[in-house]
Order: sequence, then C-alpha cells, then structure tokens
Amino acid sequence: MTNVKRYLEGLQKKVHDTYGHQEEFLQAVDEFLHTVAPFMEANPQYSEKNILEMLIIPERLIEFRIPWMTDNGEWCVNTGYRVQYNSALGPFKGGLRFHPTVNQSIIKFLGFEQIFKNALTSLPIGGGKGGSDFDPKGKSEGEIMRFCQSFMQELQKYIGADIDIPAGDIGVGGREIGYLFGEFKRLNGYQAGVLTGKPLAYWGSLARTEATGFGLVYFVQHLLADAQDSFTDKKVLVSGSGNVAIYAIQKAQAFGAQVFGCSDSSGYVIDEDGIDVDLLKEIKEIRRERIRDYAEKRPNATFYEKGSIWNHSLDYDIALPCATQNEIYEKEANQLVANGVKIVAEGANMPTTLAAVTVLKKAGIVYCPGKAANAGGVAVSALEMAQNSQRVPWTFKQVDDELNSIMKNIYENCRDTALKYAEPMDLMAGANIAGFERVAIAMISQGLV
Repeated sequence: MTNVKRYLEGLQKKVHDTYGHQEEFLQAVDEFLHTVAPFMEANPQYSEKNILEMLIIPERLIEFRIPWMTDNGEWCVNTGYRVQYNSALGPFKGGLRFHPTVNQSIIKFLGFEQIFKNALTSLPIGGGKGGSDFDPKGKSEGEIMRFCQSFMQELQKYIGADIDIPAGDIGVGGREIGYLFGEFKRLNGYQAGVLTGKPLAYWGSLARTEATGFGLVYFVQHLLADAQDSFTDKKVLVSGSGNVAIYAIQKAQAFGAQVFGCSDSSGYVIDEDGIDVDLLKEIKEIRRERIRDYAEKRPNATFYEKGSIWNHSLDYDIALPCATQNEIYEKEANQLVANGVKIVAEGANMPTTLAAVTVLKKAGIVYCPGKAANAGGVAVSALEMAQNSQRVPWTFKQVDDELNSIMKNIYENCRDTALKYAEPMDLMAGANIAGFERVAIAMISQGLV
C-alpha cells in the first residue's frame, strides 16, 4: 500500500468516525476522495501537508435560531446555518436554501461541493453555503418577509461584499433575496454587492435567473461538439421545474432538442408534443401551481403522481437531473441504461448517488457532475459582483456570452484533467482534481490558510 493510499484511507475513516451521522456530507467526501487518488499519487506533497483534511473541515460553521411570527400572531422558531468553507480563492460564495430537509449535513455537503465548483469557474470566489429548515410553501407573503428579516438579523453579522456573498438556491428566489437585502440595508446601509441574485431594479444581473439552466446546456453543447455532434433532434428528459429546469429546457429547445418531460415533488409529466416552456413558466413562476396543472392544460401530456421521472420507460438521449440531491439511485440508473441514454448532466447538486454513477460509467454513459455542469449560476453571480463593483450593468448578451465561455473552459478543463490523471471522459475525476489543484495551490502559497 502506498503512503498516499494509506493517507486517503485513514482520512476517510477519520471523517466517517467523526461525522457518521451526516449522510449527505459523507457521500460528498467519499465521492471526492476516491477520484483524487491518482492526482495525489503524482503529487505527494499535498498529502504530506495534509491539505485534504484542511479542506474537509470548514473554516467555520455558524448555526443560529430564527424566531418569526405567523399572520395569526403565533411565534415559530427555525434553525439557520451558514458554512464558510474555504476562502483560499476569494470571499465565501454560495447560495441559501430554505427547505424543511435542511440540516448541518446538507449545508456541509453543499458547501464542500461549492469549493470546487467555484474553483472551476476560474473566478475569485471561495466556497460557502447556507439556509434554513423553513419551508416557504404555504406561507403568506408577510410570513416569508418576516422570516427573511429575522434570518438576516443574525446572518448580517457574518457576511459582506468582500467576506461572504450569499445568493439564492432552492426556496430562495428573487422575492426572498429582496426581503433579505432590504433587512441588510436597514441594518447596515446600502451595499450592492452583499447578495447576488438581486432583482434588476437594484443591481441584479441580467441572465442570472437563466444562468444555471443555460450553463448546463452550454456544458453539454461543448461536450457534444467535441464529438462533432449537437443537440439537434436529441430527445431529452429533465427533472425539476424550477429555474434550473425551466431554462435548461428553454435553451435545449433553442438548440434543436426535443424535451418531453419534467417534474416536481408531486410527480412528473410526459408531454408527447414537447414541453411548452411558456406554459411551464406561467404555471410555476406566476401561478406557483403544481406540475399536474400543466398536464391538465396540454392534450397529449400525462401526469404521473409521486413516481420518479427517471423510472419512466422511454427512449431518449440526454438526462438532465435538475431537482435535488439523490434522485438517481442504482434502480434509476439501470432504467437510464435501458432507455438508451448517452449523457447524464447534473443541473442539481449531487442528484446521482455514487453507486448510480458506477452503473452509468460501466454502461459507457458520459456523466457530467454538478460541480462542473451546473456552475453557470455561481459564475454569473460572480459576474454580478463584478458589475456591482464597477457600478456598470452589462447587457444580457455580454453576460450570456461570458457564461458560455466559462462553461466551455470548465468542460475543457475537466476533459483535459481526466485525460491526464484518470480515464478519458471521466469528467467526475476531472472536475474534482482540477478544482482541488487550484484550491490546494492557493492554500499552500498562503501558508496553509
């Protein structure tokens, strides 16, 4: 056994012994550690300096209570989190998630992934993440506003334009960012760059709403172009129906693809005529209704209650999981193989389990991990920071062109790194190694901080 292998196995055991109750966090660490082994073998100085353990333990993890009042005058309490994971490349950057499943494990897994995602963009941002177990669904506008104000009363102690810049995530869109920004402004004065994903009226960026979905499709577009192929006439299925899914569908259709399905937490819809993006936006963004309501308005659409879209039997080429973590297990991966899928590209964070990835790779399916394929959102957040600093707004085309260029560079970096250290088109290894190398070099040059 080599010294590096012994080091990695010892570190993995230590992390499991310490954080055995944090399932999602351990999943992210395990996926990362086994892919960087060849790079560590070629560069033993990183194990000698114990860089990996310094990466796995966050710089700080903040947990706090959030009291808020319902419209009926009842007091409720939720738990808030912010993990400031690694600042070697710049101020902490990462979204806020409001969802009942949020806990320390979820926030740490998201923050850990964010380190490498942000590094892959080549922009000056470190990794962080935050959120709360608050559920915006079923809450009134007043309740959401009061919750956001209470959340920011504590969070504002730890963030700033050159310290930590939160953005949105699941459950946190322009409405929530507006309430958060307003409370920060009330307490600290106007600072445009303290949050990203802001409405355009006060220094938000054009193309930020579309960025993650567009970026995902740009990543796959460059992968296809590498093989002298394109999206034209490709059959696509998408999970989710939030911003990422909607704009991935829109861009894939613009490139000539046929997108037949999407989903939400209540089930999924298969539309034989192709997804009507305008109707989907009306249902999900304006009316805030369920995907069932979409199917009721389309004559050749069928709604399937509760089931996973990835268990549906249908011949198609590209799967874009854009919902949440761990939606594709071995069962779903085997169905993707049976359906003839050629590419799985993640719009969500860690939607595919490690066992499922093994199934996909064994079948020759190209797997594009979220830390690379969905980096478009944080990339445009960083571009929003640049616009805030310059006090100059960019056009939609400027932002979109820069996004496409960033996603091209990310794809090529993952491809070339995989070829150098792992196997051709092992984009998971390529993404992990390329992101890690950039962060590790910065940490060493700064004195391991």
